Amino acid sequence: MGGNAKTTEFLKECLADALIKLLRKKPIEKISVPEISETAQVGRTTYFRNFSSKQEAITFKLIKLWERWAEEHNVSERKNFTPENGLTFFEYNYSIRDILTLCYERGLQTAIYNSFYEIMVPQHSENALECYRGRFYSYGLFGLLDEWIKRGFNETPQEMQEYINKICEK
Repeated sequence: MGGNAKTTEFLKECLADALIKLLRKKPIEKISVPEISETAQVGRTTYFRNFSSKQEAITFKLIKLWERWAEEHNVSERKNFTPENGLTFFEYNYSIRDILTLCYERGLQTAIYNSFYEIMVPQHSENALECYRGRFYSYGLFGLLDEWIKRGFNETPQEMQEYINKICEK
C-alpha cells in the first residue's frame, strides 16, 4: 500500500488519530508503536515509513487540523502571523483546545510548537529578516498560547488579541 499521496496522508492521519485516542488513556511513554498501528488498523511499517517519533505524528495532526480550519474559515494569510492577525491564531487554537490541553497533560508542548512554527513561518527563505521575524512571532505567540493553555483558556480569543495589542503598543 502506498505511493498515492492521498492514501499516505489518510494513513498518517489515521495513525495520528490513533495516538491521540491512546493518549486520552495513558502517557505517551506507555504507548507502543504496535499499539498505535493496531488502533489505527494499519501495519506497523506504515508508522515507521511516515513518522520518526510520536511527537512528529502529533505535529502532523495539528498541521492538518490548521489546514482544514483555515480552509473552512477562508483564512487568506496562512503562513505569516503578525500582531495584527493574531486573532486568527487564537480562534484556531481555541477550537482545538481539548487536543492542546491533552498534549500539555502528556508533555507534548514541543509537538505543538513545531506545528505552529511550520504553520507560521515560510520555510527555507533566503531573506534573513523574514526568517528572524517568523521565529520571533512564532516564539512570542507560542509563549502567549502556553500561558493561555496553562490558565485553562479562561480568556476569549478576542481578549487574547487585545493582550497582543497591549503588549505590542509603542
